[in-house]
Amino acid sequence: MSSDLGFAHVFKPAQNPGAPTLLLLHGTGGDENDMVPLGNLAPGAALLSPRGKVLENGMPRFFRRIAEGVFDVEDLKLRAGELADFVVAAAGHYRFEPSRVVAMGFSNGANIASGLMLVRPGVLKGAILFRGTVPFEPDQDPQLSGTRVLISNGEIDPMVAAEDTKRLARLLQRAGADVEVHWQPAGHQLMPSDFAVAKTWLQSIK
Repeated sequence: MSSDLGFAHVFKPAQNPGAPTLLLLHGTGGDENDMVPLGNLAPGAALLSPRGKVLENGMPRFFRRIAEGVFDVEDLKLRAGELADFVVAAAGHYRFEPSRVVAMGFSNGANIASGLMLVRPGVLKGAILFRGTVPFEPDQDPQLSGTRVLISNGEIDPMVAAEDTKRLARLLQRAGADVEVHWQPAGHQLMPSDFAVAKTWLQSIK
């Protein structure tokens, strides 16, 4: 674990030079180790897994919230910018290709990944959003053409309504992203079917 570059994080170099770098973003209460096992969904990929810097009752998160489902939007935008800076700095430090970074985030991690795409378009080539919702509605749509997004959400998720999932997809599509939505027979927890669709989607990333 390193705390250089602004975030405590884990980095694992690519074993396959043609593979992307996965930016792994944990959910509330997770840390930089939580998502690392999901790196096997993209065999040979470099893995960059930071720990969120905000604490909520001692649990790490990537941005503050006012209540469950009510985000501190200004903090979210600030933290998304910090995370974008971290990705760019890490690319220089670890010498991976900055144009081939794909985020994979769960819940709070998915929401900061969406926020990063809205605040700093172009930093991510793509994103896998597990149980993500709309981080905020931008005043002006960013330019996300060429960015690919997979949203994998639960049909009976008590924390993310189906309409919020659809709003997120529409927002990203309106900005020009290529968005795929998959529904899982699940609540807020991840299922084997989430990993299956993510693995297939990652195989199509060039």
